[in-house]
Amino acid sequence: MPESADSLAAKYAVSETCTRMAVHADRREWEQLSTLFADRVVLDYTSLNGGQPVRLTPKGIADAWSATLSGYGSTQHLIANQLVTLDGDRAVCTASFQATHRLAAAHGASLWTLGGDYRWGLAHSGAGWLIDTVVMTATWGDGNQALPAQMAG
Repeated sequence: MPESADSLAAKYAVSETCTRMAVHADRREWEQLSTLFADRVVLDYTSLNGGQPVRLTPKGIADAWSATLSGYGSTQHLIANQLVTLDGDRAVCTASFQATHRLAAAHGASLWTLGGDYRWGLAHSGAGWLIDTVVMTATWGDGNQALPAQMAG
């Protein structure tokens, strides 16, 4: 059975919201980034960093990512193979990702690349589709994995 125009439009909007998360982070557009999130967001990067998922505000996310990503000379987060499932005012988007981080002043190789999957949970509101859950599952890495520590130190 073919999908309705409304369903296709909603899936496109969900997919674009998730893609914008990567684009705004790479461009260091922190104010635009914060508009993509619900009032409280569960962030789960435990596959990379261990620990527990955290719950942050949009400003908290923008501030944390600004502090982390701005130390790199550049980053590029590519999002691909997006699949969107709709359930009323809720949506889930899954996608593959590849994130490259460049730190030109690093000792050793200047690139660290990470790959895996993202799963976003989104809720529809008057402001459109807003991300309320981000789960990143890192499945591989390549290059200078000491870059995050070098950038922070």
